[in-house]
Amino acid sequence: MSRNNSRISRRALIRNTALAAGALAAMKTSVGPVILAQTPGGPKLRTAVIGAAGQGRASISAAMREKLVALVDVDDNRLADTMKWLAKQKDVADIGSIRTYHDYRKMFDEMAREIDVVFVATPDHHHAPASMLAIRNGKHTFCEKPLTHDIYQARAIAQAAREHKVMTQMGNQGHSGEGYRRLCEYIWAGAIGNVVETYSWIGMVNGGTGGRNPSKPVPQGLHWDEWLGPAPYRDYHDGLHPFNWRGWWDFGGGSVADWGCHQMDGVFWALKLSEAKTCTVELLDVNGGSEERYPIGCVVRWTFPARGSQPPVKVYWYDGHRSDGKVNHPPLAAEFEKKYNRQFDRGFGGGGTLYIGDKGVMYTQNYGGGPRILPEEAHKAFPPPPPSIPRPQGGHFADFLRACREGTPSSADFSYSGPLTEFILLAHLAFKAGVGRKIEYDIEKMQCTNMPELNRWIRRPCRKGWEV
Repeated sequence: MSRNNSRISRRALIRNTALAAGALAAMKTSVGPVILAQTPGGPKLRTAVIGAAGQGRASISAAMREKLVALVDVDDNRLADTMKWLAKQKDVADIGSIRTYHDYRKMFDEMAREIDVVFVATPDHHHAPASMLAIRNGKHTFCEKPLTHDIYQARAIAQAAREHKVMTQMGNQGHSGEGYRRLCEYIWAGAIGNVVETYSWIGMVNGGTGGRNPSKPVPQGLHWDEWLGPAPYRDYHDGLHPFNWRGWWDFGGGSVADWGCHQMDGVFWALKLSEAKTCTVELLDVNGGSEERYPIGCVVRWTFPARGSQPPVKVYWYDGHRSDGKVNHPPLAAEFEKKYNRQFDRGFGGGGTLYIGDKGVMYTQNYGGGPRILPEEAHKAFPPPPPSIPRPQGGHFADFLRACREGTPSSADFSYSGPLTEFILLAHLAFKAGVGRKIEYDIEKMQCTNMPELNRWIRRPCRKGWEV
């Protein structure tokens, strides 16, 4: 890709680095019952998990710390396997009391009054419908990332959570860790000066080419209509259940939605992108993709204007594989790898983010781990800033359950993770626009101002009975 628009040359950047010594707008909507926060030492919270296998096991493990009362999964076989697993766990006192469902709407109809907290660990297209039902029923809600399937949904459920005064958390675990807090503290202390560019990447491929696979009979035990939920109806076919749905437009968000909420969390937080009222987004390069499937690899650039004391910044995203089959990572990362003799599997790893300042560079690993000024000599030379951001205790799930008990927000509640998700999902509009077409986006109005034909992708239609 062209680097002619860079604020600083690569040679100057590396020289400066070697010498270095050192949410989007708030929203509002509907009303409903509220669960009062539990006091410490009080009765256990009654928990329900939607999505009982895969990533849902992590939610179940958290839900078991309290009183697990309900499980939902559209696959009877996976649900049965999870119940067998639960029967072997010492933390489950009465497995016979756990009620099971294949449709979360029925669970809320039948036992909403018996639930305090809901964990949502479904495919992306169910995140918003399930979370919105939980919120409108007054339940504290944990939802895996990306928070929603489209931009409108992210804003809508953040609004609803505020109106219903429930505690919430998105599953971007790195946000509760030490790494991103130290990153923010270093950047805000001026460790690398003004950050003018960032480069985030992951080698994961969640996409493909071509259309749908041939139709097949629905596997025994899979409730296909409920699996589709809000998505347009289609016949069952290979490549969707139980995992590869991430690469399909109707069900997932591609690699950028899967990993962007992890890798670019620090970009959004440290650079205060939530304060911006406008931005542009552009697809610079793409490999694969189709009307049905997300790209195999892509390069996306956001450009944000100045935000308070923060200067304008260009935010780059690389994912998947290039057309030659190699991992799609920023050329600048390869230059630093060579400069500092770091191998990707030992230094930069399979992903991370580079923060390019006018006085130096910082790097974070996947999930924000290991924030460092580059090179190491520069990191050691800069006085460590004192901790100024509160540290959650016990990890991401523990912080959420604490929020439910105390009634004070978690580290990544929907007022933060909703705008973060909106920012990430702007990449989908760039995919639809095509390479080289710069979208001008009004964040406050939630509109593409120069390409209004893209606005239909801001809010995808939902099937009747699954609306958000």
